[in-house]
Amino acid sequence: MQHESTFNFVQAVLAEAMRKRLMISAVYNSSTLTLAPHQIVLRNDAFYLGSVNPNKSRRVDEAPALGYFKIDGLSQVSLTEETFEPLPPEACLPAREDDRVIASLD
Repeated sequence: MQHESTFNFVQAVLAEAMRKRLMISAVYNSSTLTLAPHQIVLRNDAFYLGSVNPNKSRRVDEAPALGYFKIDGLSQVSLTEETFEPLPPEACLPAREDDRVIASLD
């Protein structure tokens, strides 16, 4: 698990990004991603970031959807200046029945 101060820093960045609807840049599994954070979820005693990866390859008929990234696996998290348009509320329902949404877009 990440050091507590690092975890708190990441959560603060994510909260600001969600509040201001700003994209974040982060490294996850050795790949640099740009993400549109929509929610923080507690799943199996671990925190996950529900976010849209606009650079993910999708079929032509496939709408953007939330992907879930374990927050402990994110590093080099920073805000970008790029804003995003949130998904509709019905697209942001918890992915699993036992997911508990801790924070989400207003």
